Parts: sequence; C-alpha cells; structure tokens
Amino acid sequence: MVPQADSRLDIKNGCMLYVEDVSVSFDGFKAINNLNLYIDEGELRCIIGPNGAGKTTMMDIITGKTKPDTGSAYFGQKINLLEMSEPEIAQAGIGRKFQKPTVFEEQSVFDNLELAMAGPRGVLPTLFSKLNGEQRDHIEQVMVQIGLQDHSMARSGALSHGQKQWLEIGMLLMQNPKLLLVDEPVAGMTHQEMDRTAELLTSLAGKHSVIVVEHDMDFVRSIAKKVTVLHQGSVLAEGSMDQIQSNPRVKEVYLGE
Repeated sequence: MVPQADSRLDIKNGCMLYVEDVSVSFDGFKAINNLNLYIDEGELRCIIGPNGAGKTTMMDIITGKTKPDTGSAYFGQKINLLEMSEPEIAQAGIGRKFQKPTVFEEQSVFDNLELAMAGPRGVLPTLFSKLNGEQRDHIEQVMVQIGLQDHSMARSGALSHGQKQWLEIGMLLMQNPKLLLVDEPVAGMTHQEMDRTAELLTSLAGKHSVIVVEHDMDFVRSIAKKVTVLHQGSVLAEGSMDQIQSNPRVKEVYLGE
C-alpha cells in the first residue's frame, strides 16, 4: 500500500497547522515564548531568525519531540499534536527533514525510497515483500520529482551532497506527508544544487504544505511567498520578503543594522 493521509485530517477551512500561545522553557530559558503560527494548505512558508530564535524547538514541538509547557498545536482542526508520539505524528502525515542527510549509504536510490515507504511497518518486512505496481509507480514518480531517475541503481553513498538531500526529501515524499518541515536544505550546496532545490521545494507546494527553515537569504528570496521571522521564541514579523527586508525591527534584530 502507498501510505494515505490520516482520515481525521480536517482542513476544510484551508488551514493545515495551528500553533497557538505555545511556550516552552529549558532550565529557565524561554526557548519558545507565546508563539502563534498558522500554515495554510498547500503553502510554502520560509522561517528565518537569528541563532537561538527558537526555530528548531518550534519544529521539535510540531513533530512531537518536545512537549510545550503551555499552548496548543493542531494538525488540521481535529488532530491534537500534543497528545501524540513522534511516530504517530509522522503517520498522521507530518514529515521532517533534518539538516544532515541520513540515507542508507550502502543501498541504491531505489531501495532507499522503497525502505522509506515502509514507514512504521519497519525495514525487515519490506526487504522480504514484493512491490506491487502502484508502489513501483509511486517510487518512479518520486524519483522523477527529486531528479534522480537516472541514478535509481546508484549507491546512495556515492551521490553528491545535494543529491543526498534530494533523496532524503524523496524518502519523506514516499510517506505522502501533507506537511513537510525542511531544515536548512541548502547548507553546503553548490549554486546549481541550490537552484535545483528551489525548483523542487516550489514544485511540492500546492500538493503539500512546506515549512522551510533557512539562513541563506538569497535562497529564501528565490522561493518565499511569505516569510515568518522568529526572535526570542516568538514571531517578530511576517509578510513578503520585501516587507520583511524593509521592516525596521527585523533590520535591527536580524540584519544587524
């Protein structure tokens, strides 16, 4: 079976993610401070902010790695993320890509995508099961999407840094997530790879909601419709890239002017 979205997911009012009045402290330090964030269905949102602004903690809360002290987080209108474990959240349709790519280096590109489709079923049953036509089509389709169709039998460890990042995005796509969280996707990439990554992430919007956390401002400018700036754990500003760049508070805090 190709993974399907959680049947409880209710997005009829167009909003995919609600994070409301969320705060969390670690040893007295407020990592997230009364954060409110709303992501629409099919939206590509860029989140920027200086180190320590709370970007990683925000992603940890959405994916169940960290439970906040106060506030609420809902996937659609009905799925309460704060009552779920990390695997349950992944199964419900939220995928996260960490900064450092983690692919099965000894396996081929095709095998990596096949293993990723298994998700909670685990790796062993996958290795001994036969793919059906629908699953094979899904793998082929994702390979084209991430631009690795000519490398299907290549050993993943032999791919370039950028290709490994695309493969990892492909591994998330095998799960058919409705919401994708992508952490610093272009760190260490060549300009060419960055352009290709911009195309890939832009192509995912619409079918998926995508949150991109990134430091590279040129890259953000190339993909962003709407940008959220975090500072000291809460939203400092939100708007188009032009609005963000001309915002005096953002200039002071983030651009150091």
